[in-house]
Amino acid sequence: MLRFIAPLFALCLALPAHASNDSYIARLLNKPVPGGVAVVDLGASAQAPQASYQGRPVLVVKEQDARWLAIVGVPLTIKPGSQQITAKTANGTRTLTFTVASKQYPEQRITLKNQRQVNPNPADLKRIDGELAEQISAYRSFTPGTPSNLLLDKPVSGPLSSKFGVRRFFNGEERNPHAGLDFAVPAGTPIKSPAAGKVILIGNYFFNGNTVFVDHGQGFISMFCHMSKIDVKVGQTVTRGGVVGRVGSTGRATGPHMHWNVSLNDARVDPAIFIGAFQP
Repeated sequence: MLRFIAPLFALCLALPAHASNDSYIARLLNKPVPGGVAVVDLGASAQAPQASYQGRPVLVVKEQDARWLAIVGVPLTIKPGSQQITAKTANGTRTLTFTVASKQYPEQRITLKNQRQVNPNPADLKRIDGELAEQISAYRSFTPGTPSNLLLDKPVSGPLSSKFGVRRFFNGEERNPHAGLDFAVPAGTPIKSPAAGKVILIGNYFFNGNTVFVDHGQGFISMFCHMSKIDVKVGQTVTRGGVVGRVGSTGRATGPHMHWNVSLNDARVDPAIFIGAFQP
């Protein structure tokens, strides 16, 4: 991404932000709710602007009319109301606002036979902390280049078995909300990358089981877990539709299924937005 030196008297204005109603990308992706996506119009410029939200760099893409759009991931923890991003161009810095609407997520109650997957022991917790640090580092990756596609392909063909954002109770105890989509498909089903990218992390984790992270560019990242088999290596480039592994039930899982996370600017967001299946 290009770097700009801010002029001595940088322009710092708080402006309302919105994406044009005629924008294809906005019609597809603009779902500004907790766990959703805000598409913010950065205006037209000869060079790509830089944008950031909550201290994290944001995906910026060019619309057909030469306008630039920020594709902002909104964390599930954000409360409804006004939010701000910072946009930098060769001409200065602006603060743009967007509004987050409310959204209610349902509950899901799951029974696990392995009590350690509900209340891990001290050794498990030490392992979990290390694994979490690895995964957070991967989610915070930010590489240059425009993603091959923003309208993503489904990694597998099958019905949804669990939606994003669901409040989850394991053996009656509430844990973190569901951060992705689950597809009900048989063990061994090939998992295909929904866009081109680079494999930045693989591992076998306490909760996630066999896991693959694919970086699609500019902090736009897919994560697949509970896999029975991993078919890629770290550093490998994958094409859109390339197989990254096979469906399984490793980690904290009650049976074979495909779990898929999508992350923008280190915020886990609803993958349904990117496959045209979002429900308000």
